[in-house]
Amino acid sequence: MDEMRLLKILENDPRITVTDLADILQEKEEDVLQCKASLEREGIICGYHTVINWDKTNTDHCSAIIQVSAKPERDAGYDRVAERIARFPEVTNLYLMSGTAEFMVFIEGRTMREVSDFVAQKLAPIEGVTSTVTCFLLKQYKVEGILFENEKTEDERMLVEP
Repeated sequence: MDEMRLLKILENDPRITVTDLADILQEKEEDVLQCKASLEREGIICGYHTVINWDKTNTDHCSAIIQVSAKPERDAGYDRVAERIARFPEVTNLYLMSGTAEFMVFIEGRTMREVSDFVAQKLAPIEGVTSTVTCFLLKQYKVEGILFENEKTEDERMLVEP
């Protein structure tokens, strides 16, 4: 079975049925199920996620991207600092980066105050963290490859003819 093709299909549509997968891959359903289960056990498939346009809900929601500068530790590099940061439930994504900061941390909260408190009280005091720069997300246009529809406003300008 073409595992890479299976992974690409699941990446684009994690809700696709096993029957449809088997049809697309021209494999037996049992084989697709076994392959999928094997990929999950091996940690290659790590989860299935839903992309939500929070702007269309009646819910307070605040997302932020935080650049975190840190000092590497002897014999562990940045791994221990990353482990400490990753433990917080507010942290949704964490990446070691090249550039001006070592880490890019994505966090979710209900309000800007909640996010600010997280940075000041939990993230910045971590041993090894030397500085943070917080960027609040103001509007989402595209998330995980999905383009969000924006509310279209009617053009209220009057037509002027010569």
